[in-house]
Amino acid sequence: MQPLSILVLHGPNLNLLGQREPGIYGAVTLAEINRLLQEKAAQVQASVFTMQSNHEGALVDAIHEALGKYQGILINAGAYTHTSVALRDAIAAVNLPTVEVHLSNIYRREDFRHHSYIAPVVIGQISGFGEQSYLLGLQALVHHLRKDEV
Repeated sequence: MQPLSILVLHGPNLNLLGQREPGIYGAVTLAEINRLLQEKAAQVQASVFTMQSNHEGALVDAIHEALGKYQGILINAGAYTHTSVALRDAIAAVNLPTVEVHLSNIYRREDFRHHSYIAPVVIGQISGFGEQSYLLGLQALVHHLRKDEV
């Protein structure tokens, strides 16, 4: 079984996890989420490469550069989920299996958060489980990528 390479993208304001609205996003830091992802990846014979940016274009560039480098993408686009046609189009253009994750349940929040531009071009979405959303998303992505290896 070949190790998989997964790109993990964290969008705007996720660098403030642990101090940003802990009642919504919890007390876990981005560094801790990345550490947990590294541990889970090792368990499922994958490697994760993480990046956080508050800039839409940097995230689009990272998605473009993923082509030929990674087998899949795990993304928490943060607020760009609800506003960015550019991220949606980048994900569609590279056509890599992608899973969308959110710490909070976006459907229990403000109405504007109920719409995801990204959802129609990803293989699945997991939201509402805090840092576990990332781990569940990684597990689901790896399962999806490995299902044809059997």
